[in-house]
Parts: sequence; structure tokens; C-alpha cells
Amino acid sequence: MNVTAQSVWDNCLSFIKDNIQPQAYKTWFEPIKPVKLTNKALSIQVPSKFFYEWLEEHYVKLLKVALVKELGNNARLVYIIKMENTYGNKKPFTEKIPSANRSNVKAQEIDVPIKNKSPELKNPFIIPGIRNVKIESQLNPNYNFDNFLEGDSNRLARSAGMAVANKPGGTSFNPLLIFGGVGLGKTHIAHAIGVEIKDKYPEKTVLYISAEKFTQQYIESVKKNTRNDFIHFYQLIDVLIIDDVQFFSGKSGTQDVFFHIFNHLHQNGKQVILTSDKAPVDMQDIEQRLLSRFKWGLSAELQTPDFETRVSIVKNKLYRDGVEMPNDIIEYVAKNIKSNVRELEGAIISLIAQSSFNKKEVTIDLAKQVVEKFVKNTKREVSIDYIQKVVSDYFQMDVSTLQSKTRKRHIVQARQLAMFFAKKFTKASLASIGSQIGKRDHATVLHACKTVDNLSSTDKQFRKYVEDLTKKLSL
Repeated sequence: MNVTAQSVWDNCLSFIKDNIQPQAYKTWFEPIKPVKLTNKALSIQVPSKFFYEWLEEHYVKLLKVALVKELGNNARLVYIIKMENTYGNKKPFTEKIPSANRSNVKAQEIDVPIKNKSPELKNPFIIPGIRNVKIESQLNPNYNFDNFLEGDSNRLARSAGMAVANKPGGTSFNPLLIFGGVGLGKTHIAHAIGVEIKDKYPEKTVLYISAEKFTQQYIESVKKNTRNDFIHFYQLIDVLIIDDVQFFSGKSGTQDVFFHIFNHLHQNGKQVILTSDKAPVDMQDIEQRLLSRFKWGLSAELQTPDFETRVSIVKNKLYRDGVEMPNDIIEYVAKNIKSNVRELEGAIISLIAQSSFNKKEVTIDLAKQVVEKFVKNTKREVSIDYIQKVVSDYFQMDVSTLQSKTRKRHIVQARQLAMFFAKKFTKASLASIGSQIGKRDHATVLHACKTVDNLSSTDKQFRKYVEDLTKKLSL
């Protein structure tokens, strides 16, 4: 009979199922996957470090009996912990079990002799010896500096990124905050810095994680009462890259824990790299103490690429894909899709696909059809001037009245609504909105947005103003 990891595990499950409650079986054993069987060692994959700890704490005896029954007294169990966004290398060992988070690229293996369980194990984050465990980052090697083309729109961010990659923690760009609109390359450059650092300094621990995933991990650590272990783990990192840090907005617990991690890393000369869709001055509901730290290093903006850069991006994309295309078509696409790099590359992919699927030549007419779809599907950006005009007309006043210094209630409310919609419908910064609507500062715009939110939920008439103007501006 051919004995496989699956057959051994199936037999173990039959025994386990008869000895525990159905709900416990469903929760703790159904998600486990058998991976391989080597001699008398069965490798099983579990979804997280907490899952592994729970099994070891509550079901180790049951697992031991089931496995010994199948493989004999020398049976061993190897846990493969699979967890998104961060990961550690293979490190089998027997008594104290240092571990780390991991990703879906390589697995952290924890080799547990079935005969004894270390009573010292509580959480793999703080076991002595973790410093010797090399934690690899989930970095996408396709996002590198070679294919991040330099132009006026991104020169500062790219140069700063290269400087950090050459000397992580050793420049004044700490933290390095890269901000800009959707599809301009923030995630690309964050990965590129990490990839370059790993290439130059293979011994450094680099960790890439989205702010959303960081928050989820933090919430999980609070549930499991392992908050300190969570902090200790992140304090071991040499280069911490957090993508979309604006996601921390309004999450005071996550901000607090990140504040402690940030301080520790910064004080110990470690590098922090952050990306955001807005500048620190425009971030709402982020604690001042954290915002001030975001400003310690360099905030570099990624702007919409100019025509020459867009042409270079298209040519580079075609070169990497091994596709040739006439210059006039490249220039047509670059001229008409201006908003962001992601849409530009998407249009080129669509053009190539249309051409190959329909067995058509790539012509200007085909390019026009593809570009038309992209432009149509891209939400029209409303200008601040247009918003001021619509709001002024709605309240039957001149734009100059709306922008004036008067404190009359109905004019103040109209001005606040104009600021609110300017923030909602444009990509302009708060400072830019304020300067265009009556030369106010960014704090006034922030206050206006909060006032509109509050009044919308408490004042029925005011809510109608918001609904009416939303319809007018969305047409």
C-alpha cells in the first residue's frame, strides 16, 4: 500500500474526529493540509502562528496518539506556518521554537518531536533565539528600479528611494514617505527599495506589509492577548515598509502600537518607508505625535507623469513584453491617457489583446477605440472653480461672495460645502483647496469637512443641501 502524507493524515483525522467535539474538529483540524511525508516526519500546513500555538497547547496529546498510531514511536510532526505578507525561512529545531510570520512564498517549518512538547513555548515572537531567524520580506522582484522610469514627476521620490536603498537607516530620509494619487507607482517604488536593499545587504531583515494587513495582525494580537509580542516582533526588523499608511486613519489602537514600533526602529538606526495617497498635512484622524514623526524624514510626492515620461513608460512596457508598435500609436495613447501609469499600461495591454484576439493589426483606429473606452470609464475630475460655481449658483450668490471674509452663517456654510466637495471630487491637497477658496489655510478646510460631516448627520435641511449638490456635481 502506498503511504502518502494525505493517507496518513486522513487516518489521523478519522481517529481525532471520534475523540473531540464536531465544532472543535471543524475549527482546528479541517483547515490543516498535509504537505509531505519524509521518513517518519509528517509536514502539515496551518494558517497562522496562533493556530499552531493553539494546537500545541490544546491538542498535542491527541495529535501524538494519532500520529504514533500511524507512524510508530519515532513519529515527528513538522508545522508549516502560512501567513500572508511576512515570512521566515525554513528553520527546523526541536526544543525552543523561534518562529516568525510568513507569506505564501516559502514556509516557516517548525519541527516538533512528537514525544515531548516544550512547556516554555507561549509565542514564537519572543522566544530566545529569534534574532537568529532570518525573516524574509514579501517583495515582488518585478517591481524594481530598472523598470521604474525616471521623469520630472517622480525624480525626487526615485532619487530618495535609491539613496535609502544604498544606505538604509543611514540617510536623513528616515522615514521616507512617498505619497501621490492612485496608480502613480507608490507600491512599485516601495517594493523597488526593498528589492534593492535585499540585493545589496542580504543580511538585513526587510519586511513589506500593507497597513491594512498590519492592522488585522494587531487586532488579532489584542484578541489573543499577545500585543507585546506583536510589538517585539516588529522591533526586530531592519527595514520596515508599510504601504497605504492612510489606512491607519481613525484607528487609535493601531496608531498607538505603530508609534512604539516606529520610535524603537528610528532610535536604533533602522529604516522606515511609508506610502500614502496624501501628504501628512492632508491626513485626517491620524494622531499629531505620529504625523510629526512622518515629517521627520522626507515626504516625496509622485505626480502625474508628463507626456515624455508617459511615452517612455509605454515603450518600456512594450519592450518588456517583446511587442513592437508604431511610434504614432504609442504617442496617441500617451497623449490621451494622462491620469496615471496604471491606466496607461492597462490601455496598452488592452490594445495588444484586442489586436491578437481579433487578429487585427494595431492601427490608430483600434487605438482610438481602446482609448475611448478608457477615457469614458475614467471618472471625470471636477475642477475647484466648477465646484465653487455650482455651490454659489445653488445658494444664489456670486463666487466672490462665497470666497469673501464674511461670517454670515449661510455664506460660511456654502463655503464649507465648496471645500467639502473640492476634497471629495478632486485630488487637490487641503492647502491647495484652501488657497483657491478664499485664501484659507489647510486647517480651515479640514474643519469645514468635519463640520459638513457632522451637520449632515444632525441637520435634515443641511443633509438635503449635500444630497442636491452631490447630484449636480456627479452629472
